[in-house]
Amino acid sequence: MNFLGNVIWFIFGGLIGAISWFLAGCLWCITIIGIPIGLQCFKFASLSLAPFGKEIVYRGGGTSLILNILWLIFSGVPLALGHLASAVILAITIIGIPFAAQSLKLAQLALMPFGAEVVSKRW
Repeated sequence: MNFLGNVIWFIFGGLIGAISWFLAGCLWCITIIGIPIGLQCFKFASLSLAPFGKEIVYRGGGTSLILNILWLIFSGVPLALGHLASAVILAITIIGIPFAAQSLKLAQLALMPFGAEVVSKRW
């Protein structure tokens, strides 16, 4: 079922979300200081392509807090608003509600990506 959800997700918004994460990562990688932030963006671009069957676990610290503040100021808000708009559009139909939930998961991740770890769900 996760495979089917990921295929439908890819068609109806996953590719656009992944491209936005990828572009943010490319912009962050322009500077040497931003390379760790850019690598995190690339990791979440792959999550944005196939979010079903994966969950996000937060394990933060002092460094994560500082990086999340910098991220929020420069890149987090536009990505979060894009995922939020996608969630609103997807939630219009009953069939789109699970996809809206994935988009909201990515919107939360767009606000606090550091200290987050992607793990596979276990049934």
